[in-house]
Amino acid sequence: MGVDRAIRHEDGGTLLDIIVTPNARATEIAGYDAWRRRLSVRVAARPKGGEANRTLIAFFATLFGVSKGDVNIVRGDNSREKTLRINLPRDKVLEVISKRI
Repeated sequence: MGVDRAIRHEDGGTLLDIIVTPNARATEIAGYDAWRRRLSVRVAARPKGGEANRTLIAFFATLFGVSKGDVNIVRGDNSREKTLRINLPRDKVLEVISKRI
C-alpha cells in the first residue's frame, strides 16, 4: 500500500487526493504523505487569484498527456488539500504517478 490509497476510481475517470505547497521553486511531485493519504505536490505559483490552481491543472495535464479540460479540481479549490478528477483510468494514473515518486 502507499500512493494507491490517494487514487480512486470514479465513473469515467480517477480521483486523486493531493496536498499542495505553493510558492515552490518548481512545480513537481514531492512524494506521498502516508499520514494524510495524499500525494504531495509543490507548485511554483502563488495561491492568489487562482494562479496556483491553474499551474496545478496545467502540470497534471502535461504529466498525463491530456488536455487541461480533462483535469478538474473537484474539492478544495481554496484549500491546500485538494481532490483532482482526471479523465483517465485509475491504472494509467497509478502507473504515471508511481514512476514519478
